[in-house]
Amino acid sequence: MSGISRRRLIERAATTALAGGLLPWLQSPAHAQAPADEAAWPNRPVRFIVPLAAGGGLDFVARVVGEHLSRELRQQVFIENRTGAGGTIGIDTAIKSAADGYSVLITNDNVASAPHVLRLNIDFLKDLLPVCLLGRQPQALAVHPSLTAVNSVADLVALVKQKPGMGCATSGVGSNQHVLLEWFAKLAGIRLEHVPYRGAGQAINDLIAGHVQVAFLGPTALIPHYKAQTLRLLAQSGDKRSASMPDVPTLQESGFSGISLESWYAAFVPLGTPAAVIAQMNTAMNKALADPATREHFMKSATEPVGGPPQDLARAAGADFEKYARLINELNIRAN
Repeated sequence: MSGISRRRLIERAATTALAGGLLPWLQSPAHAQAPADEAAWPNRPVRFIVPLAAGGGLDFVARVVGEHLSRELRQQVFIENRTGAGGTIGIDTAIKSAADGYSVLITNDNVASAPHVLRLNIDFLKDLLPVCLLGRQPQALAVHPSLTAVNSVADLVALVKQKPGMGCATSGVGSNQHVLLEWFAKLAGIRLEHVPYRGAGQAINDLIAGHVQVAFLGPTALIPHYKAQTLRLLAQSGDKRSASMPDVPTLQESGFSGISLESWYAAFVPLGTPAAVIAQMNTAMNKALADPATREHFMKSATEPVGGPPQDLARAAGADFEKYARLINELNIRAN
């Protein structure tokens, strides 16, 4: 795709956004020409491109990993937040960057979902190479304590059947929380009115205040209020219970077999980045994720450190690309 046509698609996405590609990854990028100083990588600062705003979960992960790499590699790793168009501006910036190991995309699963949500004729994953799966976290189903009779997912389903159209908050139209909400409602045979916010902060505030009584949100901001008993967590969306929420059942345990949708954080580089540089980067990131201080920081934000070789990220992202394509089509989710 030419730069002009890609730019037009991104600009179009910016006006509508409110909130396969596996084979090239699994092949060694033998076609890439290594720079003369490849063996000395890194010999200057490394840029982490983060496609979402500072202060969120993705930005937090990028900064924690970046701080460790700055010490490990003895070169500064700095964060550049390139926001807009549902995260696609930052992703496109990374794709267009030099394939030399000095521009790294730190993104979430939006890289797999956005092309489907925004109806873009783009597969970002074909223009990126995986480096490392950094972490993952489930989403959580929360209710305001004023719903005194709701202590389980079954209780909530029974209530919504009596009062169809109850509002349910998420952090935005087209977010994985929005997908999860529509998926859950369809399987439960209920109607929840989607109440999208521009980020989790305002959604949490309105949930605590009781302006909206049900929400699918990330656990990072929910857990402190859950511990303070100012809201109730009914379920989480992973295959298994998160170590940060060991007493909260999964949706599958709650009777909804097959529902599993987690957020993940990962590092990618532009297509053509030398394999030797990717290997060095992967080794450094795995060391960071194994560090007790890093793991402690991650767990405080309800994020499970993952790590592993690039192929693990390739498989996870490729599978989610297909999953989002199917779900967004079946649930008829649109960004406008």
